[in-house]
Amino acid sequence: PPCPSVRRAAAVRASSRGVGAARRARRGMGVLTRSRTRAVEQKQGEDVMLSSTVEGAENGGMVAVATKENGSSSRTRRRDGSLRGRLGRALFFGVEPSADTVAIALVYFVQGVTGLSNLALSFYLKDDLALSPAEIAFVTSAGTFPWLIKPLYGFASDSFPLFGYRRRSYMAVCGLAGCAGWAALATVASTKATVIGGLLLSSVGVAMADVVVDSVVVERVREEQDPSLEGSLQSLSWGARAVGSIAAGFWGGALVEEYGPRFVFSVTAFLPLLVTLVSLVLEEERISDKEASAGVAQALEQAKRQASLMWSAVRRREIWSPTAFLFLWQATPSAPQAMFFFQTERLGFTPEFLGRVQLATAFASLAGVVLFNTQLQAKPLRTVFLWSALVGTALSLTQLLLVTGMSESMGIPNEAFAVADSVALAVVGQVAFMPVLVLAARVCPEGVEATLFALLMSICNSGR
Repeated sequence: PPCPSVRRAAAVRASSRGVGAARRARRGMGVLTRSRTRAVEQKQGEDVMLSSTVEGAENGGMVAVATKENGSSSRTRRRDGSLRGRLGRALFFGVEPSADTVAIALVYFVQGVTGLSNLALSFYLKDDLALSPAEIAFVTSAGTFPWLIKPLYGFASDSFPLFGYRRRSYMAVCGLAGCAGWAALATVASTKATVIGGLLLSSVGVAMADVVVDSVVVERVREEQDPSLEGSLQSLSWGARAVGSIAAGFWGGALVEEYGPRFVFSVTAFLPLLVTLVSLVLEEERISDKEASAGVAQALEQAKRQASLMWSAVRRREIWSPTAFLFLWQATPSAPQAMFFFQTERLGFTPEFLGRVQLATAFASLAGVVLFNTQLQAKPLRTVFLWSALVGTALSLTQLLLVTGMSESMGIPNEAFAVADSVALAVVGQVAFMPVLVLAARVCPEGVEATLFALLMSICNSGR
């Protein structure tokens, strides 16, 4: 056994090791305590920063809201609370300004401003080609045929990417097609057949661009998960179209009277190029080459899936019921060509005055959009449909006063009566049309948003 001195030395070494271990443990506890203290301080700092951010947002700053649902990744959406941001949302009917928002507004603006050629086309067919009202109705109806096959454009956009994109590339092609159609009308169209060809080409460009931008609207509504965004985006779309119609009405009649129809066709040819420019700023991720080269088999499988989704959707009462109502609404008999001949031949309305009527109608349509967005968006659709149908029916009968001459015998000038009647009908018609668009965007399932929305609008167009 070790001697006492050896045992004392071992005890001293053990004691030293114990003291060192205790010191190291105390140092470790101190480090852990300081780490926890820093974590608490950091958490408190984040709370203070979050509180300051919210307070700053309430005072007109920026607020970032992150959401995470059903295990999906969170997405941050910034809402500008400054004066500039509030003015931007007011200008865009409550929608946060972005590249997609500007693209949507500009495409619908082009749809409205191309109405610059409406009067020019009517006078060209009537005076230059000497067509009858029935022949004019046939030519204009044939030219709108591309609007009846809008589901095909939606299917192509959803299933067959063009140059790596489902939206941007198609919009670029649409602008070029519209430009080519109006350029043909301005240069080589001199018979019914060539006029119909030019109208078909321009209508394909406008109709396909309408389908593509509608799909962008539907995607935005689904991504944001904001019920109020549905009506706001539709109001933005048709509000921008009304603004374009205002510009067309302001210049259309005067340009026809001063320079003639072909000059107006030349000016109109440049407007669809704005759609091509829009495609450059539209936000869309490029599809990889592997996905794009999947081939015809994948496209057919996609078509089958879309057909199944479409069939499931159209069998739902909340889809076919308002669609049937909209078809019957648009199928109400009207005679715009006969009224045009009556106004120009019997009443002596000039192109400039008819342009002013078109301008007043565009303002009225914009007023209808604002009225729906501010007063009627929260109302039940059934109530809006009922009252708009009753008021619209009563106002439609007032045209009999103009045709029979009773309005003039009552001391109302024909010009004043024509303007007032057109304005009233435009407001009611726009108010009646807006909730249908909202409902159509809301019920479109993912994957067929462009196709189904286009199908609903095609049924509407077929009633005209």
